[in-house]
Amino acid sequence: MDKLTVAFGDYPHATGLDVPGYEVEPVEVRPIIGAYRRMIRDLEFDVCELAPVSYLMAVQAGVPLTAVPVFLNRRFHHGDVQCAANSGIRVPRDLEGRRVGVRAYTVSTGVWVRGILAEEYGVNVGAITWVVDDEDHIEGRAPANVERVADGRSLGELLRAGEIDAAFSGNAGTGRAGAPRAGWAAAAETESRPDGPYPLFADAEALGVDHYVRTGIYPLHSVVALRTELVERDPELPTRLYAALADAKRRQVAADPGWTAQKRFAKQAARIDGDPAPYGIARNEPTLAALVRYSREQGLLDADFPADPKALFAAGDYPDA
Repeated sequence: MDKLTVAFGDYPHATGLDVPGYEVEPVEVRPIIGAYRRMIRDLEFDVCELAPVSYLMAVQAGVPLTAVPVFLNRRFHHGDVQCAANSGIRVPRDLEGRRVGVRAYTVSTGVWVRGILAEEYGVNVGAITWVVDDEDHIEGRAPANVERVADGRSLGELLRAGEIDAAFSGNAGTGRAGAPRAGWAAAAETESRPDGPYPLFADAEALGVDHYVRTGIYPLHSVVALRTELVERDPELPTRLYAALADAKRRQVAADPGWTAQKRFAKQAARIDGDPAPYGIARNEPTLAALVRYSREQGLLDADFPADPKALFAAGDYPDA
C-alpha cells in the first residue's frame, strides 16, 4: 500500500484513520501551527491540517494543494480582542485610529474578527494600524496599515505597557511566545488584575452564540489539505479520506458523546446545541461564503476568487457528517 503522511493537531476525533489503499503514517507537529508553513512552502506532508485563510491564499497563489471539507477546529471570536488598561476603548468603533496587535495579518482569527467588526459593528478596519510580530505564511498581501514589531518584544508585553491599544488573545496574539516553529511555546499565563487588559466585549459568549444563530456563521479554524499530485494520481482519494475522517469522528462521538476529552468542544456543543465540528459543504455554506467574503474585502484574495464553496475543494462525495 502507498504511505500517506498525515499532520493534524491533537484531536481525538481525527485519530485511527483507515483510508483504503493507504498506510496512514501520523506525523506529530506541536503546535500544529508549525506545520502550516512547512506544508504551504515545502509540501512536506501528504495530508495536513491548514489554517483556512492560508489554504485559500495558497490556492490563489498556485500552490499545488487541494482540500476536503473537514474542519477539525472551530471557535467563536467575540472574546478575542483585549484592550490596554488605559486605552479608553469602550465600543468597537473606538478601535479606529488605534494600534492593535495580531501575530500576523493573515491569521484566520484576524480575518474572522475584522470581518465581524466591519459587518456587525461598522468598524473601518482599514483605519486601524495592525501591529504584527510574525511573518505571514504567504507574504505580499498585507496592506500598508500593517506595522512589524522591530525590537523583539511580544504583543503581550506591548499591550501591558500600553504601547498598543488592543491585541488578540491566544495563539493569534498575546497567548504565545516566539514564532510558530520548533520549540514554539505558549506565553506564560499572567494573573488577571483590575488594572490589566480587559475584553472589548464583556458579554462575548452570548454575542458569539447570537451571531451564529442569526447568520449561520460558525468560524472554522482548520481545513484538511492534500498535495494535488496525490489527487491527480488517485481521484478517489479525497472521497476515501473524507469518509475515513467522518468515520473517525463518529467513533469518537460514540465513545465520548459529551466531547469530554476536549472541554472547549464540549462547551461549544452546549452553546450551539449541536455538533461542535460539522463536516461537509452544504451545512457549512454560510461559514465558507463568509470566509471568502471577508478575505476578499480585506485584500487577501482577489475579487474574482471563486465564491462558490464547492469550488474550494477537490471533486468528491462529501455527505454532511
